[in-house]
Parts: sequence; structure tokens; C-alpha cells
Amino acid sequence: MAATLTTAASTQEKLLRARAASGKLVLLSTQEKNSLLLAIADALEAESNVKSILAANREDLEASGLEGAMRDRLLLTPARIKDMASGVRDVAALPDPIGETLAEWTKSNGLRIRKLRVPLGVVGIIYESRPNVTVDTAVLALKTGNAIVLRCGKEAAQSCQRLVEIMAGVPGVPEGAIELLDSSTRESVHDLIKARGLVDVIIPRGGAGLITFVTENSTVPVIETGAGNCHIFVDESADFDMADRIVINAKTQRPSVCNAAEKLLVHERVAADYIPRIVKKLIEAGVEVRGDGKARSLAAGVSVGPATEQDWHEEYLRLCMAVAVVANVDDAIAHINHYSTKHSDSIVTHDEANARKFLRGVDSAAVYWNASTRFTDGAEFGFGAEMGISTQKLHCRGPFALAELTSSKYEIIGTGQVR
Repeated sequence: MAATLTTAASTQEKLLRARAASGKLVLLSTQEKNSLLLAIADALEAESNVKSILAANREDLEASGLEGAMRDRLLLTPARIKDMASGVRDVAALPDPIGETLAEWTKSNGLRIRKLRVPLGVVGIIYESRPNVTVDTAVLALKTGNAIVLRCGKEAAQSCQRLVEIMAGVPGVPEGAIELLDSSTRESVHDLIKARGLVDVIIPRGGAGLITFVTENSTVPVIETGAGNCHIFVDESADFDMADRIVINAKTQRPSVCNAAEKLLVHERVAADYIPRIVKKLIEAGVEVRGDGKARSLAAGVSVGPATEQDWHEEYLRLCMAVAVVANVDDAIAHINHYSTKHSDSIVTHDEANARKFLRGVDSAAVYWNASTRFTDGAEFGFGAEMGISTQKLHCRGPFALAELTSSKYEIIGTGQVR
């Protein structure tokens, strides 16, 4: 039976349906799951469905009142819908982790023990104004045999509902496999994070306020997807042209996402040459620049606002960047480990020793040498899509996708052994 979206159903009813669906999903073969994913991709690209998605998205945009980068997070276009469908096909093409043997051995008593990957069960995800998350997370869950319960932000309600209707309406998707909760009230969030026994894991994906609320109030285990206060450190041996490309890309290519760079650190030995140059380019790109005292004094008459203590902690999610001068790579590492959200940080340098020290010393989920932080992304890492970027250290860290949506169990085969 094809899954259906019943908006009138209560949260409890939807959770019960998801729990029942998880028992059916675990029995699907890899071929069956991939066939469903390819059908979902085709359904998303069907002309009538594209028109209905765009119409729903226009309703959300008109009602949201959002502007700038936040409006861009909500916006869907034919090209973005095509990209979503392409991402679904990428996931279908990836190896299925379910059933993978992680270890296997035979005891002296003849017992054969096998450790293998299995689905988590029911995954709940709470996220804000990015409709593409609806598709990315649902298909990753389906590929790994998990049911998913989605709770999007109210500003994306119509877009997410239409996307779920399309995916859940594909013939063969078990009823309850993809459930969408009411986003008009916070009660649905409360019910989801208190649903211990029905939901196996909660994934909050959004700003620091949402993540903190969920982690502090959930009785269901939580995998945090952290905010991204990301840094770039331009070392004394950096190639300035390379540094320019990396800084401008990491800050401006899509400033509203968590892997965009928010802070720039510059080695004091090259600060007098590099800061005026990069500040000028940032301002030309529409970026508001703030700085510490040294950075401001070196900005060569360009208007740079003062950076307060709060600035070094803040995830801007807009065209704003704070710049600081540091003494060396050790100071850069110390600054990042103190202020960052342990998401993504990068060093630009030709000095391999400094690069290796930075890669080892920075305590973040993704640490780069001569590359933009914008690559911290499931698709860019070759995972097809992602549930989010985990900044915690238990179960998974960094972009997490198929393998991280699994647990493990043991199968023990005997011939009548007793203890």
C-alpha cells in the first residue's frame, strides 16, 4: 500500500504508523529500496509535480516575510528540484550498508558470531526553512530501512507537505515510512522529543537555539547537528591568490549555510599586506567586515567595524565576517578551539609542518588544508546527501549519511551449545 499523508492525524498516530513501517522497511531488499528511490526521483521531476511544488513554495515565500540569505534557504526553483532528484539517484547508486558484516568469528565452543549493520528504526528530524532537507533525509532513511518522522519549520510547511505527499505517494513505499508533523505549533516538537519507545533517535538541524532546546529537553537519544562558526587561517607562507579564492568562496558562495566561513585569522607577519587586500575584496563582494584592533588599523582606510567578544562566538549566516590577527599557528589553533562550534575550519599555507599541526590540533569535525570550508557536505564527500553535520563525538561526526543511520546487532549460530 502506498504511504499517505494525513494532516488530520495526531502526532501519536503518525508515530505509531512510523513504528509499524520500520518493521516492514527492515525486510526490504536493496533492489526494492533502490527501485523506490528511483521512482521517487522520477516523481519529483514529473512536470505536474514540479508545478505543484513551486506553487506550494510560493505560498511559503509570500507568507514567510524572510529576506536575503534566509529567503534563499527557503526558495525552490526548477533547477533546485532537479538537483534534489539527482541527489536521490545518487543515493540509490550507493552501496547499501544494511546487512554489511562488520566482524565475524567462531569461538572454541563452535558458536559462530557475526556483527552486522541494521537500521536505527524510527528517526525523527526537526529542521527549519530548507525544503530540500525533507527529500535528502527521507531518501537516506529509506535507503537504510529506517522510517522517518519530519518536523519542518512553519515557514516551509506547504513546500514540505507537498514534497512528502509526492514521496509517500510512490507505490510500494510502506504506509508510515515518511511522516510529516504539524509545524504550526511547538506541541509537535515536544511530542516528538518525548516519544521514547516510538522514536529511536532525534536529529535537530538548524540554529543554536533549536539544537540547545532539543538536546536539553529530549528523552529520546539525540544526534546534534551543530551550528557552524567556521574559521579560515591565512598562515605566513600562504599564497595570497589561493587565500583570496578560498576566503571569498567560503564566505560568499552561500552565506546562509552552516559550512560558510564566519571568521578570518591572519598571521601577524603577513597581516599588513594581506588584510587591506582581502578586506577590500570582501567589501566589494558585499560583505560587512568587522575586526579586532590590529585588523582595523591595517585596513588601509576601509571602513571595518569593531568586533566585540560576542562576534567571535556568533554564527552570522549572512554576508558578515570578523577578522583577527594572530601571532602564529599555535595562536590560531587556540583561538579556533576556544570560539568555534567544532564544525569546519581551514588553514591556507605552503608550510606542511604548520598544516599538519593545524589538522591535528583543531578540534573540529572537518579540518581543511588549502580548501574552502564549503565542502563539508554529504554530497561533496560522496555520500549522495546527508542528515546533517554532526559536531558531537559519539556515534558520528561530520557529514553523516547512510553508515551513520545504522546500528549493529549480533547473530549467533550454534549447534545446540549451552552454558
